[in-house]
Amino acid sequence: MCGIVGSVHIDPRRPGNHELVHRMCDAITHRGPDAEGFHTGPQVGLGMRRLQVIDLETGAQPMSNETGTIQLVFNGEIYNYRELRTRLVNSGHQFKTQSDTEVIVHLYEECGDNFVEQLRGMFAIALWDTTQRTLILARDRLGKKPLFYAQTSAGISFASELTALMLDPAIDSELDHVAVDEYLTYLFVPHPRTPYLAVKKLPPATVAIYQDGQLQQRRYWHVDYRSGEQDRRSEQDLVDELDEKLCEAVRLRLEADVPLGAFLSGGVDSSLIVAMMQKVGTGNVQTFTVGFGDPSFDEVSQASEFARYLGTQHTDFVSDYGVADLVPRMVSHFGEPFADSSAIPTFRVAEMTRQQVTVALSGDGGDEVFGGYRRYQARRWANMFNRLPGL
Repeated sequence: MCGIVGSVHIDPRRPGNHELVHRMCDAITHRGPDAEGFHTGPQVGLGMRRLQVIDLETGAQPMSNETGTIQLVFNGEIYNYRELRTRLVNSGHQFKTQSDTEVIVHLYEECGDNFVEQLRGMFAIALWDTTQRTLILARDRLGKKPLFYAQTSAGISFASELTALMLDPAIDSELDHVAVDEYLTYLFVPHPRTPYLAVKKLPPATVAIYQDGQLQQRRYWHVDYRSGEQDRRSEQDLVDELDEKLCEAVRLRLEADVPLGAFLSGGVDSSLIVAMMQKVGTGNVQTFTVGFGDPSFDEVSQASEFARYLGTQHTDFVSDYGVADLVPRMVSHFGEPFADSSAIPTFRVAEMTRQQVTVALSGDGGDEVFGGYRRYQARRWANMFNRLPGL
């Protein structure tokens, strides 16, 4: 999972707040239990908690360029880093590690703040350019990796989790009542708001540049909703293309130097991911399912049947309904209101899966991409009903 934190002063003569960055990192130890790293210099302090996945020996962060003028902390994974590395080496860049993190450093040297447009992956990035005295924050296209920030009269602070960020005493904790209203409407707080007026979420597909006390943001990617009226291909050709793209996406995510598995619920999304893992990977996939003993919503039997069909190394977990001890932990990790009850079984299966593997793929996002939730149809009918005149 990993997590990043940091703080930058407006005044370049002030040293970075080493103590604050350490305390912020301590608050996200659960995100990165394997290692920690810090960089403190004039004006800046950066910290990182690492879950080791790629380049276990030399992939420690913060990562710097050859001269130390660029310092980077990064949460996530870059799937096309090998191709980018080859290109950068051919351009004369020298690498000291095999990690995807170092690719980002040299890509910034090559492309400036446009570097993010060439990354395929999930990421929250914080890069400090000592020469330009500039902090660059960036988030992946769909916002898979979280990044919170707050500007104060002294500078700017950021963190992967809200709880860690609020350790900065300069940040005002006044509630944002509009955010509360949005939570009660949507059951979560949409970006860029958070429960606190002073704190924002960096939106997905966004680069933020902080220099001389000023913060500027730009969107580097937009979802293309065009229906493709000019596409005359047959339905089968489109299905084949979709299958190819999904297989490629799964293959790229199997890049890891640690044990890797998958959540398997027995539904369409996770079952498809596991099937593709078996198809493009090597060896049998380890799959994991959590059950609660209630046949009305327990998916263990479906998942087990599919696991037998594919021949995966399958493990079932049975959990109880006792969540009294779990809810405070989840509230602390989320740092803000969140009303999706599926977070509870997801937390349970992740907690149990971690005993055997470090990385697990899941089918999350399938319903959002393909419109699988019945609530979309319900919303359409509700909108039609609301147009009717009152009696």
